[in-house]
Amino acid sequence: MARNQRKSKSQRAGRFSAVLGVGLILVAVLGIVLLLTPLGGKVKRGVKELLGRESVVIEKTVEPGSGKTEVSRPEELSPLEKDPDPQFPKGVLRPPDGVEVRRLSKGIDLKVGFDSSAGELASMERKDSEAYLAEYTLKVRMPRAATSLEDLTLTSPQLHEIFPGLEAMLPQAKVSAWYRQLYANKAARLKADVGRLDDVLSRHNFYDCETILNLRSEESGQRLFLMQAEMDVVSDGSDGDRLAEMPAEIVDSTNYQPFTSYRWRKTGSTPNPMIKGWERRIGNARREIEDAATGKERKNWLGNRIKMLEAGIADMKYASFLIAEYDPFIVIPSNILTDRRDPYAPNIGDFAVVVHGRSVYPAIVGDAGPSFKVGEASLRMAREINADADPYSRPVSDLTVTYLVFPRSAEDPRRPPDYETWRKRCGELVNKVGGLGEGVELYRWKNLLPLE
Repeated sequence: MARNQRKSKSQRAGRFSAVLGVGLILVAVLGIVLLLTPLGGKVKRGVKELLGRESVVIEKTVEPGSGKTEVSRPEELSPLEKDPDPQFPKGVLRPPDGVEVRRLSKGIDLKVGFDSSAGELASMERKDSEAYLAEYTLKVRMPRAATSLEDLTLTSPQLHEIFPGLEAMLPQAKVSAWYRQLYANKAARLKADVGRLDDVLSRHNFYDCETILNLRSEESGQRLFLMQAEMDVVSDGSDGDRLAEMPAEIVDSTNYQPFTSYRWRKTGSTPNPMIKGWERRIGNARREIEDAATGKERKNWLGNRIKMLEAGIADMKYASFLIAEYDPFIVIPSNILTDRRDPYAPNIGDFAVVVHGRSVYPAIVGDAGPSFKVGEASLRMAREINADADPYSRPVSDLTVTYLVFPRSAEDPRRPPDYETWRKRCGELVNKVGGLGEGVELYRWKNLLPLE
């Protein structure tokens, strides 16, 4: 009886195993068919997305020869830990093709990264400014000044041949305090504008000065202010006595400045041509003030503008100025020009020579510029070096121009430009610091102003 019961149970178990086996075979067949259909493809992709990546089974032998193996699986990444975009740029971010970002980049390379961590509830994190934050740091390396002959000839290879006396003066040369002040001013400007990428100094304009040195000849005692930089263009200035007419676009321009820092008492009776344009601007301002629709703030601004224009007209009636399109001169930062303690600091009217390649151009310090940039000359000087130069296109972008200024050499009283006198005086001063090299001569400027 017991044996028959055990046999009955065994038969039932066998039938169940058979049915289960058939069922498993049917499921397997259906699974294979399903995976071969479009629906199967969706299922496979869904599984991959849930797992984050395909699972890989790794088998390794526990004991050689034993036939025993241990199955291990790599730790799966959850969807939160998996990088949702493996193409996210690493390292330096470059603008994509066809995208113009120069106004924002300013020559600055932007290094990017992505960082995430576990936090609190979303309702809490959206109230915390630190939870979703982009950080930006502007890193700048402050350049050292060129001090040796090797340094100076790196950008101006022929400088020691043009000025053979330079080598003897360099061992006692001092880096000017104005070099350090220049880059301190640049850094201060960067700090002030660091959050405004449209206004921050470009890489080009930050690194615009290779050196400023104080040199002195042991033989003559002549001091020399040496600066290596690029060359930008200034296009200001006017003088009715030498140029009675100027183009209408200049006369009516609100940007063109009729003045230069170098000026002298007007000697002729011909009015400054810029006065007409300034008088028209005063008339327009007065009519706008009389208009009932003009607001109070605008009227106050116009009133101050009229006072400025009237003062400028009075100045143009009293004095004459250099004309950048015709006169060769250079520009020095205003904070240097106003210093009276530094015996090496240039002043307005000091004689200077500009070296580019093997050419040496006589000039004077004719105007003042901003305290955070250097390397600027008149349009006349710029076009002599590069015929394509204009007020919007610099003649020299590299730091290959050497400006040599002879401090405290300005004539007193100031007088209208005389290019031959300037050349002669510059030649005398150059001779005091060793003279020019063999075959090198000072450039001779021609007067391009209309003959009377």
